[in-house]
Amino acid sequence: MELIAKATAVVGGAVARLRRIGAPAHQSMGPSPQIPDAKAQGIMTLKMPVARGWKDGHVPACAPGLRVNAFASGLDHPRWIEVLPNGDVLVAESKEQATPPRTLMDHAAQATMRRAKAIGDSANRVSLWRDADGDGVAEIREVFVENQNQPFGMALIGNRFYLGNTDGIVVFDYHPGATSLSGSGQKLVSFKPHGHWTRSLIASPDGTKVYAGVGSLSNIGDRGMEAEQGRAAIWELDVRTGTARIFASGLRNAVGMAWEPMTGKLWTVVNERDGLGDETPPDYLTSVQDGGFYGWPYSYWGSIVDDRVPQDAALVARAITPDYALGGHTASLGLCWMPAGTLPGFGDGMVIGQHGSWNRSKLSGYKLIFVPFENGAPSGPPRDILTGFLSEDERLAYGRPVGVAIGPDRKSLLMADDVGDVVWRVTGA
Repeated sequence: MELIAKATAVVGGAVARLRRIGAPAHQSMGPSPQIPDAKAQGIMTLKMPVARGWKDGHVPACAPGLRVNAFASGLDHPRWIEVLPNGDVLVAESKEQATPPRTLMDHAAQATMRRAKAIGDSANRVSLWRDADGDGVAEIREVFVENQNQPFGMALIGNRFYLGNTDGIVVFDYHPGATSLSGSGQKLVSFKPHGHWTRSLIASPDGTKVYAGVGSLSNIGDRGMEAEQGRAAIWELDVRTGTARIFASGLRNAVGMAWEPMTGKLWTVVNERDGLGDETPPDYLTSVQDGGFYGWPYSYWGSIVDDRVPQDAALVARAITPDYALGGHTASLGLCWMPAGTLPGFGDGMVIGQHGSWNRSKLSGYKLIFVPFENGAPSGPPRDILTGFLSEDERLAYGRPVGVAIGPDRKSLLMADDVGDVVWRVTGA
């Protein structure tokens, strides 16, 4: 496997260098992005930095006026964060599980992902971290729930704790202040596993619904659309009746979700398809309409047709154009609403953890960014909060941003880093 990874790195590096010739000079960003014409790649670009981690006091770089410290460390691939009302911080520790490779590209991708710590044995647990003395560093660590199936999203409604495993949503009884859950939980909804395996969750503001992001199995329906039934969607679970339905569809891989408080709309970040070029199409941030269709796999950025896919003209005609482009292949995963005043110098807006690309000639993402909002919509270019996750030559990843949340003190941000095995805390300097 290591030999395959090294060979892939050599071949992938050569392909990436060739494709940098004539590659777009600017990222496709904002509400009206300039999206380059698609260029079918044939052999897909495969470029993934080797996971290094943080050593000898090395930490991410902060925007001016901010500082960062490790809130929690020594985790096993931390992915997602949920802050409980009493200030306890829950962290889902999980990892993609390898499925039998079907093609040479599958072998190459899996070998590369292992070197990047993106695939392997999963801890399959949620840990609880408590900063009892309020110094910004958690000193109490407990196993909150274990023996799960690639746990990711979490939501607490009253005394009911909802957990998004890759194969469905389970619920546990929770008592305020508890440091662990008992029992195996009750399964409420089943989802198909594999492919885009994360299952993000968010509760509605009134506590009557739970929304879940369920990504596609494949890049563009490669195994047929029957295999994609129930996927590439955001689901809605009615917690009172237990009924579940697809809330919005055509979302290739909707991960983080957040509520915008002025309009009450649900927003999400979506990872778009591969194999059409460095900036084509861009990942995006968008509000989500009940019953809305967002194009996948037939089209992208509204009605731009992907001619690699057998078409459905009626669905393309009703495809909704996203609100805000985030650049090609940034792998924007984490999302939370940040009210004005949380961090000095930042107003209202969305914070986004960009996990970073693996399939473009010049890497993108690998940072924590902020998109300002006014009147319920994005209002300007993104601003960096944390950077420095990549070496200058793009060969090493010190960390990769994933889930984000407002800290218990409401004056800090928490961000999971699944390569550094750290939860970072950002505050004013």
